[in-house]
Amino acid sequence: MEFSIIREIRDEVLGKLDLGTAVPDHVLYERIEEAVLSHPSHGEFTASAKQQLVRRIFHSFRGLDILQPLIEDPAITEIMVNNHEEIFYERGGEMYLYDSRFESKEKLEDIIQTIVGRVNRVVNEASPIVDARLEDGSRVNVVLPPVALQGPTMTIRKFPETPLTMNDLVAGGMLTAEAAEMLRKLVIAKYNIFIGGGTGSGKTTFLNALAEWIPRNERIITIEDSAELQIRTLPNLVRMETRNANTEGKGEISMRDLIRTSLRMRPDRIIVGEVRGAEAFDMLAAMNTGHAGSLSTGHANSSKDMLIRLETMVLSGANLPLEVIRKQICSAIDILVHLSKVRDRSRKVLEICELAGMNNGDYVLNPLFLFEEEDRSPDGKVTGKLKATGNRLLRREKWNMAGLHTEGSGDVC
Repeated sequence: MEFSIIREIRDEVLGKLDLGTAVPDHVLYERIEEAVLSHPSHGEFTASAKQQLVRRIFHSFRGLDILQPLIEDPAITEIMVNNHEEIFYERGGEMYLYDSRFESKEKLEDIIQTIVGRVNRVVNEASPIVDARLEDGSRVNVVLPPVALQGPTMTIRKFPETPLTMNDLVAGGMLTAEAAEMLRKLVIAKYNIFIGGGTGSGKTTFLNALAEWIPRNERIITIEDSAELQIRTLPNLVRMETRNANTEGKGEISMRDLIRTSLRMRPDRIIVGEVRGAEAFDMLAAMNTGHAGSLSTGHANSSKDMLIRLETMVLSGANLPLEVIRKQICSAIDILVHLSKVRDRSRKVLEICELAGMNNGDYVLNPLFLFEEEDRSPDGKVTGKLKATGNRLLRREKWNMAGLHTEGSGDVC
């Protein structure tokens, strides 16, 4: 569709609007319809094309322009804007090239500024990288020139409108009902659980699902770089989000600041959306100072790698001997869950391990569940099952204090 026609109609509608008053959506939609039907070229379009044109112009006023249909499609999980002319999206684990493009680089920049402005973030040439979110909680990452060489770049990670429950994840094959039941008991017993995995492996979704098992009489504080968690089952919930520095380099509120202040807010548990740096030290300290049952996530390739990454993150914020850091990690974290997006693009829980302690200065991992792949299916789909190893939980103090020792079920605990 000709960009010149879209601009002409949009300019005509804009010229007739009273910018001093709020215009309801239905009124704006009617004005656009009238302008489309009165345009000299309207006879060249089919009824379907006219309707598409009306929606396109409406979205340029009130939505995210050409991205709005992708945002509204629940089957699409990721939107990748490489520049104003090249857009990809992910549906069902497969990547597709979008058949629409922005009319100009400036229009894409306008959309980016609208998104980051809604969450009080700033992105410009001086500060060309920012994380933000949409109103529905979708995660947004923006990179501008001169860092992005092809023009403004934006990646949107969508989350389902209704958060997935653990039952949904079990039904989708991410883990087994047996493993989910064990995790439910571990959450109730206030074991500190750390979820690791690569990009797009489902860490935030899994954290959301775990949080549904937290008792409703507890006070929870969530801390995130960009608010993404959709915890809807807890009445006593406080959500906090970091803030970037302003154009003068002042006013930054970091994850470390939020974790420290959360300790004065009488939390029963603290949920840290994702640790990436020095805030790992403060998170571990919180887990070690009476906030049992806390949850967090991080990027890693395995449970063992996650522990090594945590060491590196702590070292970036505290000049401590490695032995002290390892003891801190062992004392703070009880359970490690590792997720992965496997080769058929499905998401699986590959490991559930207990951090059982130290031996000769190294971590002792007690695997409780491990994913075992079975024969490859002809269509390339990964088939397998998260199976109990037969090992039993070794650190049983919290388990027994929660009264779960009375549940004689012959399970791994």
